[in-house]
Amino acid sequence: MIQLRSLVLSLCTFLALPVMEAPLAIAQAGSVPTAVGATPEVAVAPQYSTTHVYVAPADVDHFVAAFLGTFGGQSTKQVIVTVTPTASTTSSQLLQTPAGTVSLFGFRTPIPYPFGAERTGLLVTDMDVAIQAARETGADVLVEPFPDPIGRDVIIQWPGGVNTQLYWHTQTPSYAPFHTIPENRVYVSAIRADAFVHSFLAFSHGKIVSDDLHAPGIEIGRPGDSYRRIRIESAFGKLSVFVTDGHLPFPYGRELTGYEVPDLEKTLSKAESLGVTVLVKPFTSDERNSAIVQFPGGYIAEIHSRAGKE
Repeated sequence: MIQLRSLVLSLCTFLALPVMEAPLAIAQAGSVPTAVGATPEVAVAPQYSTTHVYVAPADVDHFVAAFLGTFGGQSTKQVIVTVTPTASTTSSQLLQTPAGTVSLFGFRTPIPYPFGAERTGLLVTDMDVAIQAARETGADVLVEPFPDPIGRDVIIQWPGGVNTQLYWHTQTPSYAPFHTIPENRVYVSAIRADAFVHSFLAFSHGKIVSDDLHAPGIEIGRPGDSYRRIRIESAFGKLSVFVTDGHLPFPYGRELTGYEVPDLEKTLSKAESLGVTVLVKPFTSDERNSAIVQFPGGYIAEIHSRAGKE
């Protein structure tokens, strides 16, 4: 297989032809090869995967009111803590809704690098085992393990430049399952897409639900074009991988999470009444009605409902 690939690459170079990366073989098999998937399982459940949202202190209460007003749910008590390994101060609270959870930070001091660039926090059963598994599957460790007020944390980077925080609690948390599982939305280049998927699948023990090489471009703000979209599910939750050339009109690529709701129009109407701005008006694709919104404080998210279910 390696010799054949080398021959193809050499021939493409000789003829000055573009090299198109084929989808992973695992896309059709729906699982990773045994040798790569042999790492221990460290995921807990989707309701323990949170989107990390950073807003200015003055916007915290406005964001909380808009987010909970849009999706329902409740917030934990706001506390002022240090959640980085270096000196810093932030307000911190957990917003738990039936459609997804947000870890909300309102930093009172400058935000230390690389915090603020991680998209999600994933609860793991054992931090040391999780770090070793991440490294074995191709991830880098950007911030070595450090203690926080209720456990331990680490920030890793998957192939393709996607940052994720892994966390572990001293006391095992107990959260209610989601009514609908949100999706982490990740944008990667064609060159690194397969490496990212391979690494994440091996770490999460997940499976590829779909790998569409010609997904409708309207989903990334480019009607008439097509792109590659990969959907993955694991015990961490749902993940959508958008493989693009990076030519993305605003706000595509800025949204972190997609939230499924029973009725998109009703949800958007409620959200707008709470100060949420609709950046991309509803459109239909891939059996879903979708829109992109911006909450007070700047957080951008996708919201969708199943087409024909409203």
